[in-house]
Amino acid sequence: MKSRYSHILMLLGAILAFLPIVAVDYLLDAYVRVRERDNAFQYVGTITSQIAVGSHDAIASLRTILADSPSLCTPTFVANVQVAIENSLNMKQVLVENADGVQYCDAFGRNVSFSPLSKALPVPGRTETITLVQFGEMDMPALKITQSFGELRRVSAFVPLLGQTKGSLSEGIDAGGMLRVSLTDGTSIMTIGDPTGFDRRTESTEFIFAQGFAGEMPLKVEYAMPFAMARAGYADLDVSFTIVACLMSAAFLILALNYVRRSRVPAFDLERAIARGEIKPYYQPVINLRTGGLVGCEVLCRWEKKNGEIVPPGAFIDYAEVTGLAIPMTLSLMQQVKYDLSDLCTLMPDMKVAINLFEGHFRDDSIVADVQGIFGNSPVNFRQLVFEITERHPLANSGVANSVIAGLHAMGCKLAMDDAGTGHSNLAYLGTLGIDVIKIDRIFVDMIKPGTTQVPVLDGLIAMAKDLDCEIVAEGVETEAQALYLRARGVVQAQGFIFAPALKNSAFKELAMALHANMAETTQIEAVVASAA
Repeated sequence: MKSRYSHILMLLGAILAFLPIVAVDYLLDAYVRVRERDNAFQYVGTITSQIAVGSHDAIASLRTILADSPSLCTPTFVANVQVAIENSLNMKQVLVENADGVQYCDAFGRNVSFSPLSKALPVPGRTETITLVQFGEMDMPALKITQSFGELRRVSAFVPLLGQTKGSLSEGIDAGGMLRVSLTDGTSIMTIGDPTGFDRRTESTEFIFAQGFAGEMPLKVEYAMPFAMARAGYADLDVSFTIVACLMSAAFLILALNYVRRSRVPAFDLERAIARGEIKPYYQPVINLRTGGLVGCEVLCRWEKKNGEIVPPGAFIDYAEVTGLAIPMTLSLMQQVKYDLSDLCTLMPDMKVAINLFEGHFRDDSIVADVQGIFGNSPVNFRQLVFEITERHPLANSGVANSVIAGLHAMGCKLAMDDAGTGHSNLAYLGTLGIDVIKIDRIFVDMIKPGTTQVPVLDGLIAMAKDLDCEIVAEGVETEAQALYLRARGVVQAQGFIFAPALKNSAFKELAMALHANMAETTQIEAVVASAA
């Protein structure tokens, strides 16, 4: 009989199966927004760059002409102007006039025809001014860049706003798009497309919009495109995405239904397993690297089914945390630990028993009362208990968490940070929680290879633990080289397969008694040798 949770998972699987289809429009809209905005900013950047380059080229040419010409309208001056125009890609004409607009000379000896479209504006950081003009019969508006020469003369260079015609600009803009160039004072210079929709837009009308400025020139370029028009250009991609999403949804739904129908996922029956006492404590020894003696153990759990199958914790621990079953599971384990280890804890009063808690235990302080109720007046002393919390899942409610930790400390229990260095902790976090023991995760211990002389990350964790005045336990020690490296760095306590895997109660007791007897014999021999000396 499957657990009631299977029905919930079937429903969740069905919902998740249709998420790709539902998400197609959202994801494609987001993709279009990002891509079209990038394109819009690139396009505006190209336009502003052309304007800035043409303006700067004209300013530089104008200054060169004036620097090389002692006076205006002389053969030397005209020759310098002609050379400058020939060498410039943008400059079309140079004109000398007075403040009233009376023309004196130009590059080609003709009357220069232009009509102002704006007032003269200063160029920030420069002595020149800039005026928008209609130059001759040219389709594109031009910029008249003027430099004063003395008090009576003005020398001006004429450059087209852009090196393209309005027609070619129109061809480069998608239907519904708008390009507008204006002075920073609001004077419109040129508009390609219809700006009415953009200027009258409402909150419900979305536009792809970008704007930029032509360097220090008082010129602004704006580009706008209705999002609906831009989105319409991705119709083929929309169809492709929808087909792929449908295939993904169908595959996921088939797999999910098949998984629920055929599998006997341990999590489905976890609640009944806890009630039946099928979740058993296994004990992994923690060894003193200097003496070889037993320091204590970490309580791990295994699911021992009635048919003899052993299910590892990785198959059900995450589910237990999500559903809240981790709390009754931990209480069951603590009850069994009390009965399993009472004799050993009495015989070895310094032995530590480490029990894992989950983030859910720190959402209310009932765990403190549970520990008090289970181990109070039992042979297992509170000071022998170490409660481990994993760093992979940060504690959410710091106020309640601190209350729980304070309650455990008040009884004499210690707190250990498991998986240190792999998750969310930092020095301030560890200091705030009041951690007593730091357990170094096996991924850092695995960095120790034969011949290794330095592991900076591991050494840093050890130094951090020492700075916090915390005990250190290394997990996952599997080789002699790792044990020797850790001992040389001052790490005294370790657990791992080099010593023993997680053992059943009977096997652990046998090992613990053997190590205790060996330590007692060693101590007796050392005492005899010391007295004889």
